[in-house]
Amino acid sequence: MANKRPMTRKKSNYKSPSNKPTNKPTQRPQPKRPLTPPKRPEALVKIVTYKNGMTVLELADQLHRPVSEVIKKLMFMRILASQTQSVDRDTAEILTLDYGYDFQEEVMSDLTRYEELDIVDDPKDLIERPAVVTIMGHVDHGKTTLLDHIRHSRVVQSEAGGITQHIGAYQVERNDKAITFIDTPGHAAFTEMRARGAKITDIVVLVVAADDGVMPQTKEAIDHAKASKTAIIIAVNKMDKPNINPDRVKQELADLGLMPDDWGGDTPFCYISALKGTGVDELLDTIQLVAEMRELKANPKRNAIGTVIEAKLDRGRGPVATILVANGTLKIGDFFVAGNTYGKIRGMYDDLGRSLHKAKPGAAVEITGLNDVPLAGDPLMVFNDERVTKDIASKRSDRQFKEDHAAKRPATLEEYFQKAEGTAKELRLIIKADVQGSIEAFRGSIEKLDVEGISIDIVRTGVGAVTETDVTLAEASDAIIIGFGVQAPANIRETAASKGIEIRDYRVIYEAINDIEAAMKGMLEPVFEKRIIGEAVVRETFTISKMGTVAGCMVTNGIIRRDSVVKLIRDGKIIFEGKISSLKRFKDDAKEVRQGFDCGIMIENYNDIKTDDVIEASEMKEVSSNA
Repeated sequence: MANKRPMTRKKSNYKSPSNKPTNKPTQRPQPKRPLTPPKRPEALVKIVTYKNGMTVLELADQLHRPVSEVIKKLMFMRILASQTQSVDRDTAEILTLDYGYDFQEEVMSDLTRYEELDIVDDPKDLIERPAVVTIMGHVDHGKTTLLDHIRHSRVVQSEAGGITQHIGAYQVERNDKAITFIDTPGHAAFTEMRARGAKITDIVVLVVAADDGVMPQTKEAIDHAKASKTAIIIAVNKMDKPNINPDRVKQELADLGLMPDDWGGDTPFCYISALKGTGVDELLDTIQLVAEMRELKANPKRNAIGTVIEAKLDRGRGPVATILVANGTLKIGDFFVAGNTYGKIRGMYDDLGRSLHKAKPGAAVEITGLNDVPLAGDPLMVFNDERVTKDIASKRSDRQFKEDHAAKRPATLEEYFQKAEGTAKELRLIIKADVQGSIEAFRGSIEKLDVEGISIDIVRTGVGAVTETDVTLAEASDAIIIGFGVQAPANIRETAASKGIEIRDYRVIYEAINDIEAAMKGMLEPVFEKRIIGEAVVRETFTISKMGTVAGCMVTNGIIRRDSVVKLIRDGKIIFEGKISSLKRFKDDAKEVRQGFDCGIMIENYNDIKTDDVIEASEMKEVSSNA
């Protein structure tokens, strides 16, 4: 019997990719595809966002065009630029619109004016903060002695003539509550800081000697406190001396508008002896009572803001500043801006030299870690990013430089009619005269003026020549100085001019009244005259899509300025009158182009410019005013 071989299945040469039997039909491997298909340029939102300093390469990227193509376009516009060179705003806009894209500029929040930011705190986070007090008064009436007694130190003996030598701030406790005292050399520093926009004081304690009464510096201090709308407490000092007359002091102050509370007024009077300490505790209690009535609140949970009280360059520690914390909590390691300076807080100390880690609202502390010395009155604000603080300080410095080198516009009577149309509703005056009778006569005439919506605030009056104190107060209060029969010395006029303060001299009252009434009614409008400043002849024209016609010109006479009003003249006839929208010299924007030079001119809302047209430029020039 023949042996039968078992049947065997012939092996296939095909191997399953998984080496496992499968019932699914075999599929061909497919090429890998990206998760999302690339968008074509046409599908993109066609907007170019211009950033300051944008390069040709960055512009080409946003236009989705090769950089070489964009460079050629620029060459067509007579601009030679490499891919790393920046493009000015106008050129970028022309290119953008020519490619059919919309143009917009990057919007940046202006943190350089951080002191104007209005940050609203959650009422749940607000807590009571200490009152900030400034002590003011006439020389030798006892300001430093009072500060010394409150602080329990003996700086008075080391200070020549009773004039405060050191500026600082410190805190004291009374009934488990703190009070912060600003230690300044009288009202001068108080006013200087207020002139810089620093509203730091809640309460002014005005020290008046019971044996001396109201003196010139007392009146000045009252004027400063009233102008800042600060609460006033009167401390009648030297009650331990013989020959005192507190009732005379009360009457003199009542005549100045500070009616004593025991006479039915709202000005608290305290009677003290700063030398012996009599009545000082009652004064502190009165300060706390006034503070409670003002409901002083702050939020310790936010980034700190404050004011520079004093600053100096210390040999061992570098720039040092005393900061009054107005809101928030100031901490070691915080990044901050103070005016045009910036830094990171390295050290923090109280008035006794003790090292601190943080300072709450109302506290006054000395800090180190600044890059430079700030100015008294500079605002301080904490930011979370060191780069932001450096950028803000740099931009503020640049702005300050430009402002310092620009012509400062003075506060004049003529400006008040413009301000009255907006937010300003007060015309503030400082009156100086040769005799008191002139002041009273002027007051009487002023009271008869009646212009709806406008009021007059006489910030200060005085007999005698205009002084530096008057100029400082005028700067802080945005006031005009009026003089009757008195002349300001030359050095005072120089100071006033540098600060933009106007001093007006009159011999008779009715002339001053007429000028003031005219200012209140807005009648002192300057007279302007249009003057031709230059001419240019159109040599060639070319059109840019969505922008309009550019006139290639030669300036044949005078000067063409960017802000000029122009007439387009053809065959001796005025075809159009309008403004220049763009003025260029080759690729660069130009503020002005002088005779003998080529330039490119675009006229706002007008494109029908032809070769040989004449562009005549003019400007408005003030020639007189109805002063």
